[in-house]
Amino acid sequence: MGPGARPGRDHRRPELSGILLTILGIVAFALGLLFSIGFHEAGHFFWARKFGMRVPQFMVGFGPTIWSRTRGETEYGLKAVPLGGYIRIVGMIPPAEEGESKRATRMRKFIAEVRGQALNDVRADDGGRVFYAKPWWQRVIVMFAGPFHNLILAVLFFTVVLVGFGVPESTTTLARVPDCVLPAGAESAGRADACEVPIVTTGADAGQICTEGEPDCALPAESPASGAGLRAGDTILALDGEPISRETDVGWQQVQDAIRRSADTPVVFTIERDGQERDLTVTPIENRVYLSADSEETSVVGYVGVSPAQTYVQQSITEVPAFLGDVVARSVDKLVEIPQRVPALFGAAFLGEERDPQGPIGVVGVSRISGEVFAFESFTTTEKISYFFQLLAGVNLVLFLFNLLPIYPLDGGHIAGALYEKARSTVARLRGRPDPGPFDIARLMPVAYVVAGLFLALSALLFVADIVNPITLG
Repeated sequence: MGPGARPGRDHRRPELSGILLTILGIVAFALGLLFSIGFHEAGHFFWARKFGMRVPQFMVGFGPTIWSRTRGETEYGLKAVPLGGYIRIVGMIPPAEEGESKRATRMRKFIAEVRGQALNDVRADDGGRVFYAKPWWQRVIVMFAGPFHNLILAVLFFTVVLVGFGVPESTTTLARVPDCVLPAGAESAGRADACEVPIVTTGADAGQICTEGEPDCALPAESPASGAGLRAGDTILALDGEPISRETDVGWQQVQDAIRRSADTPVVFTIERDGQERDLTVTPIENRVYLSADSEETSVVGYVGVSPAQTYVQQSITEVPAFLGDVVARSVDKLVEIPQRVPALFGAAFLGEERDPQGPIGVVGVSRISGEVFAFESFTTTEKISYFFQLLAGVNLVLFLFNLLPIYPLDGGHIAGALYEKARSTVARLRGRPDPGPFDIARLMPVAYVVAGLFLALSALLFVADIVNPITLG
């Protein structure tokens, strides 16, 4: 081998670079998640201290403590498992109410033990610094501040994405012209040799892989676009002599609408290629397609087999509220759907079933996607950073919505308890009765343990699914 010849080293360099970029993406997301968790707890901490509550601990993570430092009356620390965090406010659970039954039952014994552990933190000099002694509205602010900080980060990150980087919009330039036509949901869709794999052509089983020679089994048909000579890089100027808008998204929507309503009808495409205009006649065929990229619904429409190139278009800051509202609505829908998607998630984790790309995903799965984004060669640096901020924004929005669920021990459960206490106090005052005092949240501890158990079970299920059957960029 001559001087300077390093074929083995050069051969490994792209693979090594991809691994390093994947690790970088995972580490970057982990750091972003830790910051989001810390910022959430900082919201609770700031207002708790503002209202004079004593906070002996501020921790990011769960499990064994790997670093801590005490300043003033608070221990600040980092724990081994970065899947959450907490601040410990003294007196989260009030003393037992007067007249509470002393009859020994397993449940009352359990509640008494929990109450005793919480009150052990209360010192003789705490006085009115305990959580339960503060006005209801102060407790609401303290508990709402954590999720609100996540909302702040979500708005900030989405604003950076929209205003700083822009959002991808479709142009009328063709990015891809596939060689063959595959119906929505075709089993061979992800294969490199998809055009050479026989599939069922008609009926409810259309798209399933079959053996050539069987009824309704054939190789996928050549795409009309490929057959007519369209190529990636062509820019569509007009259809049947009607000019197409050059405005992003608008022009492509015109092209898409014209194709979908023209099944089996020839359409003249006026395109620009290498600076020259030419006309190509394409006859769309009927094909079953997805109604949108994030939809599972399909429809039979005209199809030619082209997809648009995209460009990033910076948005006005006035677009942020509408965009955020749309994301919040979709996120709420996803949270509501989680219970009904658990069986499919279990099947994907343990039974080898296909993972639903629109289903729930855990922290491990999102971290993995972040790594894939950083290593994906087709993404520019701008696209990678934009995607990364979108992931962090989405996680913070979910943290905001999830923590506000009115279920103890979530922040929303504490808020609901304080609001109930205020309502109960108002009713008592209107009836001329004495204030019943703080709401005894210890009575909800059995519910808290059930909720925590369900959350841990879901987290474990997501962890397994994200490892053995992950959702990927593909």
